[in-house]
Amino acid sequence: MHILMLGATGRVGSHMLERALNDNHRVTALVRNTDKVQIESRNLKVLEGNVCINSDIRNAAVGVDTVVSALGTDGGTTLSESIPSVIKAMEDEGIKRIITIGTAGILNSRTEAGMLRYQSNESKRKTTRAAQEHHKVYELLEKSPLDWTIVCPTYLPDGEYTGEYRIERDFLPENGEMISVPDTAEFAYSQIAENRYIKSRVGIAY
Repeated sequence: MHILMLGATGRVGSHMLERALNDNHRVTALVRNTDKVQIESRNLKVLEGNVCINSDIRNAAVGVDTVVSALGTDGGTTLSESIPSVIKAMEDEGIKRIITIGTAGILNSRTEAGMLRYQSNESKRKTTRAAQEHHKVYELLEKSPLDWTIVCPTYLPDGEYTGEYRIERDFLPENGEMISVPDTAEFAYSQIAENRYIKSRVGIAY
């Protein structure tokens, strides 16, 4: 399989990149700074570019089977600015599958029907800016014809790999308070070969 990976140098993305290469997948990583890619492989093609530039995304998507986005909010609007270009490039190339890393804030609230967690009294964040960015991505993917899955971790320390966690469609598992980066990466990576959570958000926590 040929995977386009966005956010490959980030905390979750770097773990997913390593897993993909260990499984002998071909990976094209679109990054802002190629020096930050610390892994070498004959199956890895690193392209320097900007996810917010249409031509960079278009070039990176050529010949790809699946897109994985572990992009963060980076204090700006990278997510909401880039996703329209990603969706368009995927449609143009006939790519259907995309897995993205979101946030538990865009899962459904258990306490306030019809609201997302970040909009409800479940939210413990002082600011909702990051959740609003992820919400825009969710809305655009939901309107698209793509087979998308948004993996939504709660508090995300680096932590250790355990391989044991709870998942739930559209909600955060009850009393879930945290999930490590390696465990989040494992579950998100597993979705490349799975179709159980197509067109769904998935909450993940211990």
